[in-house]
Amino acid sequence: MKVGAVVITMGNRPAELRALLDSVAKQDGDPVEVVVVGNGSPVPDVTEFSSHVRTVELPENLGIPGGRNVGIEAFGPSGSDVDILLFLDDDGLLALTDTAELCRAAFAADPKLGIISFRIADPETGETQRRHVPRLRAADPMRSSRVTTFLGGANAVRTRVIAEVGGLPDAFFYAHEETDLAWRALDAGWMIDYRADMVLNHPTTAPSRHAVYHRMVARNRVWLARRNLPAPLVPVYLGVWLLLTLARRPSGPALKAWFGGFKEGWTTSCGPRRPMKWRTVWRLTRLGRPPVI
Repeated sequence: MKVGAVVITMGNRPAELRALLDSVAKQDGDPVEVVVVGNGSPVPDVTEFSSHVRTVELPENLGIPGGRNVGIEAFGPSGSDVDILLFLDDDGLLALTDTAELCRAAFAADPKLGIISFRIADPETGETQRRHVPRLRAADPMRSSRVTTFLGGANAVRTRVIAEVGGLPDAFFYAHEETDLAWRALDAGWMIDYRADMVLNHPTTAPSRHAVYHRMVARNRVWLARRNLPAPLVPVYLGVWLLLTLARRPSGPALKAWFGGFKEGWTTSCGPRRPMKWRTVWRLTRLGRPPVI
């Protein structure tokens, strides 16, 4: 199976980007072709990897999903020039040389497997943050399992999934775009695996470091529900997340930004609405995460 990789960059981490590309170049098996997308900024010098790396420079920042969608299309319509696409953060690093081969084997062995979420580990401590294990029972990050979503900067997607259900939602810009794609893929009959043996080293960070975090998280949570959930579940899902947000006792400015985003999610277009089937709701429930949590 042919493997490609998409990396988006703001151009501000040239050393980390080169280290990532070096780790991709060292993958076992056939070479992995990489597209690096400069998301509103020039791509740092990566000429040393010119044999397997192409670059695309965008005149403006399209956000994470928009930038990744450009990278997908660089591999042909819906990424059709390859069978598998890796999506990797530009400050990450593939810890092992067998990740691409493990992806090939996993997708070849299971025709219904559509997406693989990698384990993210801190390069200094080896620890995996709880939020980086995409399931409710996240205490043991070393346990691989079926899951209902995936990590945006450390994953592999079968390109047939993208061709069938579409790419990431451009308008989200940042936050929850992976879950939107995951729910559409699950509704189409695909499965998602979390694999502890496929590792991306990435420094431990807090998502709230992004200035737009609280507004985008709230707005996109509403859009996610409005786009994908059966109507009776929309208020339940959003009510649960409202209570969880209040229980976490964010600061005054953070809460104000969150409520601003929550309102924006209701008053602006969420894009096309395609509610998932009730049998998909049951599948999510059986997988341990009913779409109200």
